[in-house]
Amino acid sequence: MRFDETHEGDYRIYVGAVEAPRGEGYIAALVVNRVRGAATPQREAFRDDSLACGYRWRSAEEALQYAMNRARELIRSRSQMLAC
Repeated sequence: MRFDETHEGDYRIYVGAVEAPRGEGYIAALVVNRVRGAATPQREAFRDDSLACGYRWRSAEEALQYAMNRARELIRSRSQMLAC
């Protein structure tokens, strides 16, 4: 299991690469928390524990990179999925 985190605007991004349950590879996961501009101190805005329908990346780095790019895309597009 590998994890990474970063800030992007008003959001905190947490990404993970989790070993696939059956077979080789890693599944990407992400959590986006709104840390500024929300009524509460920190609020979960989005979570997906199996990005890309559980696609298996060959390396943890590839899974982490996909998850981080997906989180940034959600934030930059101000998706309705991030409504808190």
